[in-house]
Amino acid sequence: MDFLALDFETATPQADSPCELGIAVVRGGVVREVRNWLIKPRQWPYFSPWNVAVHGIRPDDVASSPRWDDIWEEVADLLDGSTVVAHNAAFDMTVLRSTLASHGLPHPTFHYFCSVSMARRVWPGRTSYGLGPMCAFHGIPLRHHRAGNDAEATAELVLRATANKADSDIARFLLDTKVKVGAFYPGGHRTPGGKVVTAAFPG
Repeated sequence: MDFLALDFETATPQADSPCELGIAVVRGGVVREVRNWLIKPRQWPYFSPWNVAVHGIRPDDVASSPRWDDIWEEVADLLDGSTVVAHNAAFDMTVLRSTLASHGLPHPTFHYFCSVSMARRVWPGRTSYGLGPMCAFHGIPLRHHRAGNDAEATAELVLRATANKADSDIARFLLDTKVKVGAFYPGGHRTPGGKVVTAAFPG
């Protein structure tokens, strides 16, 4: 059971304004490490007060942080060839796609799915499938809206869902539970719903 869980926080309503990225690395059904990057977005020093109210990250917190270009090689090495999960994946994948486009960077190749969709399949009938309520339901610690912690909590949520499928891998689990899968590839992006978006920088 190998996969990555990913979470972005953004500085502004613009999708290409990541100010924090967290990736939890799951190998053999265990979270082996959590990587977290504070990022100086290209909109710096402007941060939307609404976004700051959500995650608490301020312009001064990222003043000395690397730019997206500086971390992308490390991030791309992790993502390439992986299966990636995000809670409300449409948001996180839009941030990734938009940020790559605005920086003139090609897409890596990976598959992804949404843990909200997964949770609806595995635990039907819940009143809320937000990350906070789902973590409370399963007793998963959560410091919400900080990228590393959200990524780790998302990974643990997937591991709860796969707990009775120890002999399965992530691809088989997604197939068995009928969770739709999207993909990034050098020429574009396919959403779990089947919509194809051409990459702005396909090279």
